[in-house]
Amino acid sequence: MTNAYSFDGIIVLALLLICTCAYIRRVPKLKSILLSEKKGVFGVLYKAAVVGVRLHWAVSISCAVMGIYILILK
Repeated sequence: MTNAYSFDGIIVLALLLICTCAYIRRVPKLKSILLSEKKGVFGVLYKAAVVGVRLHWAVSISCAVMGIYILILK
């Protein structure tokens, strides 16, 4: 199990946040509720969604590498 206080745990949490927000951006009703604000706490979700959509190839490669890292080394 990964720990949220270790460096790899923080990376896993960031990747999960980016992937989840990018998925939420594809659903119109959820997008209007959660990703309408561009400042504050919901602004972080908006920015994570933008990163997930624009850098989808880098995020997917990072998810695959992190998954292999966790399976082999943890």
